Amino acid sequence: MKNRILLLPAAIAGGVAGYFLFFWLAQQGFYAIILPGCLLGFAAGFFPTRSWPACLACGLLALALGLFTEWRFAPFEKDHSLAFFLSHVRDLRPVTLVLIGIGTFVGFYAPFRNARQSEQKQA
Repeated sequence: MKNRILLLPAAIAGGVAGYFLFFWLAQQGFYAIILPGCLLGFAAGFFPTRSWPACLACGLLALALGLFTEWRFAPFEKDHSLAFFLSHVRDLRPVTLVLIGIGTFVGFYAPFRNARQSEQKQA
């Protein structure tokens, strides 16, 4: 129970760190849109859980944060609104979509994987 209570605040802290780290790296010339979702998942992984809803919430947060970060970094020229961006996500470059997808997967799977590993060590 304690793990589920601490999981979401840790995930949010990791996501915020990934958001700011992404922009810092972008200023250095690196495009690392995978970072917000991955750091969210890694931070949540410190409190492993087998709860599907908690892992699903982390995955959805990682997806939302990846899309939000991309919108803040490079909104479409035609319209800078978030609604327009979300309705035209399919127009993003394939590498952007793949990296956001990997970040989403890590955001979902990292807390779940760590719970499986800790169970195997106890057995």
